[in-house]
Amino acid sequence: QTENGVLLPSLQSALPFLDLHGTPRLEFHQSVFDELREKLLERVSAIALEGKVEERYKKLEDLLEKSFSLVKMPSIQPVVMCVMKHLPKVPEKKLKLVMADKDLYKACAVEVKRQIWQDNQALFGDEVSPLLKQYILEKENILFSNDISVLQNFFSPSPKTRRQGEVVQKLTQMIGKNVKLYDMVLQFLRTLFLRTRNVHYCTLRAELLMSLHDLEISEICTVDPCHKFTWCLDACIREKFVDNKRARELQGFLDGVKKGQEQVLGDLSMILCDPFAINTLALSTIRHLHDLVGQDTLPRESPDLLLLLRMLSLGQGAWDMIDSQVFKEPKMEAELITKFLPMLMSFVVDDHMFNVDQKLPSEEKGPIPYPGTIPEAFTKFLQENRIACEIGLYYILHITKQRNKNAFLRLLPALVETFSDLAFSDIFLHLLTGNLTLLGDEFALEEFCTSLFDGFFLTACSRKENVHRHVLRLLLHLHHKVAPAKLESLQKALEPTKQSGEAVKELYNQLAEKLELRKPSPAEVTETPSMELPLPTVPTPASR
Repeated sequence: QTENGVLLPSLQSALPFLDLHGTPRLEFHQSVFDELREKLLERVSAIALEGKVEERYKKLEDLLEKSFSLVKMPSIQPVVMCVMKHLPKVPEKKLKLVMADKDLYKACAVEVKRQIWQDNQALFGDEVSPLLKQYILEKENILFSNDISVLQNFFSPSPKTRRQGEVVQKLTQMIGKNVKLYDMVLQFLRTLFLRTRNVHYCTLRAELLMSLHDLEISEICTVDPCHKFTWCLDACIREKFVDNKRARELQGFLDGVKKGQEQVLGDLSMILCDPFAINTLALSTIRHLHDLVGQDTLPRESPDLLLLLRMLSLGQGAWDMIDSQVFKEPKMEAELITKFLPMLMSFVVDDHMFNVDQKLPSEEKGPIPYPGTIPEAFTKFLQENRIACEIGLYYILHITKQRNKNAFLRLLPALVETFSDLAFSDIFLHLLTGNLTLLGDEFALEEFCTSLFDGFFLTACSRKENVHRHVLRLLLHLHHKVAPAKLESLQKALEPTKQSGEAVKELYNQLAEKLELRKPSPAEVTETPSMELPLPTVPTPASR
């Protein structure tokens, strides 16, 4: 006991005091040990920052060599882990021992794990995979959220806010400054995007790069050829508009892709395929078309508009490009610019003319009806051309947001069949249901409900569960506006089948509960049946 005690002459006479207070020696030695360990941890951190590089790491390596055999002792483990954390290159043999022991692997710092991961793609994949699943789930939860609002939707959070999300922050921390790990994550994202066609992986690709940009990690930002392009596009997404100055910058990046470096187009297309980028480009396109109407200018004469189409085309072609490994910009169809966009502009003109006509004093002539038909070519474009379909859908969102019921009902039939069923995609339906809240009062009209539900939503409900969910979301929000007879028939039509998923059943039950609460109580409808209990008779509301 004397040999292994704390050999301080002044301490021997003081120890009996502890005995008088009933403090066991173990407790005393433990507190001394904890104190010394804290001092040692501080010293290790200090060594890692002082003196010449070779010398400081030599000291740490010697310390690791001496202490590693005690790594499984809980009391010493933090010291060993701290030494490894500060070593830029832990000896291979030690890393293998840590990797082989689950508890040690779990306990070691992320700096050590990075050294293990960079030579173990499968292990790194196991760590990243749950985070990627969580990310996709979070995005889908926002799209299917029960809160429907035109002010707060999927695209409302700013890019900077989105980058603060848990998954992006964790991935950023896992990558650190390690280019090899960053490349691995990008490879995972490309592979998953190819396998699932899920565009949220493209969002994560851009968010991750910009998160590293925020932290000024130049080791990665300087080697990612998409960095400056993504940075510029990020500013446009923040403003939800591509202005002329940034448009020229973006064009410079696209035109600057040199021969032999075409592969970068694959990455750029993935950045442009991010729904937030598509949203910004499409909104800017609609805004440009309105400006051109005012300027009496055709789409082909606007270089800014042509650039937006070029970027939309590159983004929409991302999957095909990465799948085929043919890295060249997709060819733009001339008819998109010469026929489809002028057709959209003619719809804008129709609206202007109708509005002006409504304000003119009507003499002998009756009121001019709103144009009810749509050109066959418009429907054809929406079915066969992806870019036309995307712009067409955003135009419909635009008129809905303006509460333009006439234009909405006119174009709605064209949405039943669209290119690759884009009109039934979650992002479009999420935005449409939000914008439809502005037309809430129209839901009382039979004609409006028949066009919207029977003519559009219900055509796909049975084959597409996501549409079923979005209709139920909309009705949960607006059921009190719908005429009772229509509501009843919709409730029957939307009843879940045996094949329906849990989410649909849950939403349907919520709707049924709300409708049950709205039903007038029997007292209001019929005379209250007499109660069998011998209670004094009270006049019923109906017989008063």
